[in-house]
Amino acid sequence: MKKNIFYLILAFVTLQVAGCKKDDFLQDGSFSGTNDITEAQLWANPDYARNFLNNVYSVVSDRYNLGDGALLASGTDEAVNSNVNASISTLNNGTWSPVRTFDDVYVDMYVGIRKANMFLEKIDAAAIVPIDEVLPANVAENQTYASQIERLKGQAYFLRAFFEFELLKRYGSFAIVTKTLTINDKLDVPRNTFDQCVAQISADCEAAITRLPLSPSEWNTTNRGRATQTSAMALKSRMLLYAASPQYNPTNDVTKWQAALDAAKRLMDTGKHNIYTSYPNIWLWNVSGAAYNTEVIFATQTLNTNSIESTNAPISYDGATGRTNPTQEMVDAFEMKTTGRPITDASSGYVATNPYANRDPRLGFTVMFNTASIQPIVAANNFKGKPVETFVGGKDGLGLNVNATKTGYYMRKYLSESAVWTGTATNIRRPWILFRYAEILLNYAEAVNEVQGVAGQTEVLRVLNMIRNRTGVAMPALQTTSAAGNGYVAPTKDELRKRIHSERRVELCFEEHRFYDVRRWKEGEITFNKPVTGMKITPLSATTFTYTPFTVENRVFAARNYLYPISQSELNKAPSLGQNPGYQ
Repeated sequence: MKKNIFYLILAFVTLQVAGCKKDDFLQDGSFSGTNDITEAQLWANPDYARNFLNNVYSVVSDRYNLGDGALLASGTDEAVNSNVNASISTLNNGTWSPVRTFDDVYVDMYVGIRKANMFLEKIDAAAIVPIDEVLPANVAENQTYASQIERLKGQAYFLRAFFEFELLKRYGSFAIVTKTLTINDKLDVPRNTFDQCVAQISADCEAAITRLPLSPSEWNTTNRGRATQTSAMALKSRMLLYAASPQYNPTNDVTKWQAALDAAKRLMDTGKHNIYTSYPNIWLWNVSGAAYNTEVIFATQTLNTNSIESTNAPISYDGATGRTNPTQEMVDAFEMKTTGRPITDASSGYVATNPYANRDPRLGFTVMFNTASIQPIVAANNFKGKPVETFVGGKDGLGLNVNATKTGYYMRKYLSESAVWTGTATNIRRPWILFRYAEILLNYAEAVNEVQGVAGQTEVLRVLNMIRNRTGVAMPALQTTSAAGNGYVAPTKDELRKRIHSERRVELCFEEHRFYDVRRWKEGEITFNKPVTGMKITPLSATTFTYTPFTVENRVFAARNYLYPISQSELNKAPSLGQNPGYQ
């Protein structure tokens, strides 16, 4: 008896019935010209079976626009969204609740988990035709039926682990589902404990690692971008770092930090990834010459778009809407280039009347501040090398129109000099990078400090300096003494922890780490429960300005905000899930 596979695949999402348009690949009319094919026909067709896995990947989406052009950075002290009515404001103004959710991925992640489960259950009986997919091509052991099946399974295990972790980091726990549920299964089930979820994700990562090519470079060009051993290692590294952090490890069990250390070191020891030479071009694959530069571990499919630029560039740039406005707190986090010291250090060399001079080059790569400009690669480019004017009365200045910067800054990170969004458009290929090597080094440094303390300082600073020494950044090396005149004195574990946190904040800004880092460090009530500020710049002449900090937004963070609320609609369908504390 035929069944409509389109709905069979998508039934019972979040343990309930749901549908999804992303499965249209099944509707090509190959069998009957209708949407009805049998399960046997699906898995007997090599293209359908492989495309089923490809469709699991489609659940992994980019994060450049979470609504109203917002990045998650605008839900932290990194940025403000220029649209005062943006839905991301619910994260900052105390209205976040089960009936007013934001970034609610609960349903989508269970869509992905269900697809991965179904694939794992069916793939052994599928009619897969071996093809060249890894390097070196045409090597017999790479192209056997068994090797192909195992690689396909490895990808499904990784993707299931990825979806599980997306639930874990938001909601604190989830209901573990490792089979395709039917209407005969109990669908209203409680969530598992945090530790059980960690064990499940770890097991899926290990199942992936035993089956996958080592790194992106082992896949051939056509398949580069699929899961690898190092992507599963990176996922496990991040998860175990979270599990070791104060939010989930209130007794500071050092064995959890050791597990996080070991997970990061495991990836580092593969030797397959390193720090890419150009910080701005990590994300711009047109410019860097090839997809998956050596720093990228795993990323979404490449977008071909100019909307990232038109959404975030300064307002004078041909109708751009300047959505992501970095805060003064974010700008102040960047050290002085000349000394390698924080600007709050009296010996840093910081000059308040010339605040952007001699700063960490990553500031210029990340933030567009007054008088900065983006040099275009093509003459028709919308940037045209025009300087940004965020001063009062400038063409990009405060209050100029509803889209103008609210902080005195615009975001520079992710923007391509080649993008054109007026006239004959030029789109740019780029992914949302989910894991990159700099994060792994930072994970490792943090874990080493927590495990070894003062004894691990030399190793911690060695790893941090690998990031700081990137070509084009070349910040002064951090040292345990000030003998060279530009080192950072870190005689205690606590002081070095601050240094690690600061380096992480700068290197990974706008990449969705700050939102979760502050939470896992259990610092939300201190860091996010206060106003964010901007800079009012007033011209005295064409080249001189005064700089006056001002409050942009008052922010609220309550104890309940460490986790996302479970949406009321999901609780209505499955009350046993239980609500997170404080949202009842």
